[in-house]
Amino acid sequence: MYTITRAIPRGKVTTYQQVAQLAGNPKAARAVGVCMRNNLDIPHTPCHRVIKSDGRVHGYSGVGGVQSKKKMLIEEGVVFQGERVDLFQSQWDVKKE
Repeated sequence: MYTITRAIPRGKVTTYQQVAQLAGNPKAARAVGVCMRNNLDIPHTPCHRVIKSDGRVHGYSGVGGVQSKKKMLIEEGVVFQGERVDLFQSQWDVKKE
């Protein structure tokens, strides 16, 4: 899962569900969340780029919590509509990368 997360480009996000699917277990979205929470390689594994399927920013265990996660995403160019990421504009398209 961390290898997949490292491949998410700056300015893009993916969902816990999408990471689970790419890892070969579409029902493992919660397990992906646990892995992101336990990420020990934060500088190289951008767990802040993994969000909920409905575009909500959720579950950041780093300093500043969810607000810090949102700030990092905005600084990278991720587009928000209110409190949710605009998945149409900012979701990682694995096929294009």
